[in-house]
Amino acid sequence: MSVKVLIPTPLQKLTNNQATVECAGTNISELLESLEQSCPGIKARLCDDQGELRRFVNFYVNNEDIRFLDGQKTPLSDGDEVSIIPAIAGG
Repeated sequence: MSVKVLIPTPLQKLTNNQATVECAGTNISELLESLEQSCPGIKARLCDDQGELRRFVNFYVNNEDIRFLDGQKTPLSDGDEVSIIPAIAGG
């Protein structure tokens, strides 16, 4: 099973400057493990010490915010697209 992951520019240094990465996983948690295997160090940027997604990082599966789905347990299917969107603040 293959899932397309869209990588934000600040994290592309961990993906050899690739804007998209193909990974596997039946849910977001498994996808994060697969992403870490192919791009070491990226999980620490996305998750806290307990393995939970950081507050300032948003994940979308096929344009649906996983906070309104099943969070890290959100199921994935072959061909899904996962977008990683860092929160932007300013004033």
